[in-house]
Amino acid sequence: MRKIFLIFLFIFCVFQFGCAESNLSALDEKEWDFGRVKQGVIASHDFIFENFTSQVLKITSIHTSCGCTVSDAPKKTLLPGEKTAINVRFNSKGYNGEVKQFVYVNTDNPDLEVVKFVIKANVIKN
Repeated sequence: MRKIFLIFLFIFCVFQFGCAESNLSALDEKEWDFGRVKQGVIASHDFIFENFTSQVLKITSIHTSCGCTVSDAPKKTLLPGEKTAINVRFNSKGYNGEVKQFVYVNTDNPDLEVVKFVIKANVIKN
């Protein structure tokens, strides 16, 4: 348990303060900006999610903040060190201007229950 806490503390430090380089997976990239997207286009991105714990990690569910965004993972059970993609698709139909949506990956690890990913876009009319 202490080891997991120390890993989390290290990850927090890396992301909040840039105090070290990291190879710790999806947590390296938690936000993606599609930039300018034409209205009606479906933009997609894959976040890489890695089990950096010493235990088997199960993705129990994936939720998004809006029906315009869908997400899935091809692999739901990860051995230590194993990776999977978190596929995210954003449908820009009906949007105009800056958009920010969230993807919540729920796991069975109490120290990593929910991992939040963010996608952004600047939707422009055709």
